[in-house]
Amino acid sequence: MQNKKTIIFAQFFISLMMAFLMTGIFSFFELGFTIFWLITWTKHFIIAWPIAFCLSLVVGNLGFKLAHKITS
Repeated sequence: MQNKKTIIFAQFFISLMMAFLMTGIFSFFELGFTIFWLITWTKHFIIAWPIAFCLSLVVGNLGFKLAHKITS
C-alpha cells in the first residue's frame, strides 16, 4: 500500500484532472464551443474540484478496499 502522503497527492491530481475534463466535456455538450462555454466551464470547474477532492478522500479509500478484496 502507498504511504498516506502519496495517496493524498494522487487524489489531489486525479480529482483536479477528472473535474477539469468532466466539467469541460459536459458543458461543451450543453453549450457548444463558444465564449459562454469557456466562462461556464471555468465557473463549474472551480466549484467541482474541491467537491471532487473531498469525495475522493472517502470514495478513494473505499475503492482501494474493494479492489484489495477482489484481487487478494
